[in-house]
Amino acid sequence: MPPPRPRQKILDNLESIYREAYDRASAAGDQVRMADLDAAYQREQLLLEVLLDVRDALTVPAATSGGAGADPMSALETIHRIAKLR
Repeated sequence: MPPPRPRQKILDNLESIYREAYDRASAAGDQVRMADLDAAYQREQLLLEVLLDVRDALTVPAATSGGAGADPMSALETIHRIAKLR
């Protein structure tokens, strides 16, 4: 299995996507769209950071987690709860 993409690259990609849409809305003078995009970006960034934390917790080698390894069921339950917030 290839190593996961670096956290910062993923967050930078998210910012790039929203930045392009925000710049288009700004050029069009659409203040409502700009505010919507700003709120959506913050929400998506928070969700993505939580998902990346879960990913990182699941990829921690057993030796560094006390030998027990990550609990995949707990991670899936966390993802399910987060998804309900959307």
